[in-house]
Amino acid sequence: MNVISNTGTVFAREIVPSLRNPLGLAFTMTQPLIFLLLFGPLLSGTPGVGEGSPWQWFVPGILVMLALFGTGGAGYLLLIEMASGSLERMLVTPLSRTAMMIGRNLKEVVTLLAQAVLIVVALLPFGFRLHPLGALTGLLILAVFGLGLGGLTFALAIAAKRREELFYGVQQVVLFPLLLLSGVLMPMDAAPSWLSVLSQANPVTYIVEAERALFAGDLFSEAVPYGVIAAAATAVVGLALGSRAMRRATL
Repeated sequence: MNVISNTGTVFAREIVPSLRNPLGLAFTMTQPLIFLLLFGPLLSGTPGVGEGSPWQWFVPGILVMLALFGTGGAGYLLLIEMASGSLERMLVTPLSRTAMMIGRNLKEVVTLLAQAVLIVVALLPFGFRLHPLGALTGLLILAVFGLGLGGLTFALAIAAKRREELFYGVQQVVLFPLLLLSGVLMPMDAAPSWLSVLSQANPVTYIVEAERALFAGDLFSEAVPYGVIAAAATAVVGLALGSRAMRRATL
């Protein structure tokens, strides 16, 4: 119960500044919106996308990309607090360190879900069909995945020890291959065999496929259980490593 109450305290502390600055929410949506506007129209008639609206195929992948670069950058704020010394003051309080990590990540997840809803609503007039139950399930999987990804970036930030270039170097080297090999931007159906093998070894691929099935209303697609497993595994590993790093932090 102490961890739960502490998590609520940390979450409230983190979310209030974001609520007071809604423009920050819009600014972080710039990258996915650019991809939607520039790549979306090019996908019409592309093999592997389907015969319907290309948005139906593209939007779920963009939401996963939003999770990768949104919650995947949660460790950046931790680096800022390390440099300013505010994290050190937080660490000497009675607050649970695990709660510090989970509460901060929950703020990123709530931001992610708000952005996802805005993107979906914005594209409804352009041919994107909403299947409410599938969309809610997809957002839940996205939240679980984002929570674990945030925990991984916390562990990375603490391991980097205020070295921002190391944090960003590792982050970009990991995130971009995960993004490109998951088939977010282009179908992997016609990829060379070696790329297909790498794509199948990428856990994000299964999350993207599950999101596309769910947002298309196919709740019983065989892709959904694999996506759930991939998201849950990311959450377990990410939260375990992030919590361990926070408990051992001596800044």
